[in-house]
Amino acid sequence: MWVVLESSVLRAVRYDDATRSLRVRFTSGAMYEYYDVPREVYDALLDPPDGSHGRYFSTHVRDAFDYDELKRR
Repeated sequence: MWVVLESSVLRAVRYDDATRSLRVRFTSGAMYEYYDVPREVYDALLDPPDGSHGRYFSTHVRDAFDYDELKRR
């Protein structure tokens, strides 16, 4: 299930516990899937310490995990 975020950068995120994959949909429409993301990172992205989803993503997800860009539908 997608979780919609109030962010100028991120539109929504979805996490799969079984595969530890994180899908991120950006406000631009681009979508990426990040692999081997710990549940704790996803939980913190939903409720970032400083209140900024975009800043937390940039600092803790973007360059920290392997990813693929997904095709737009």
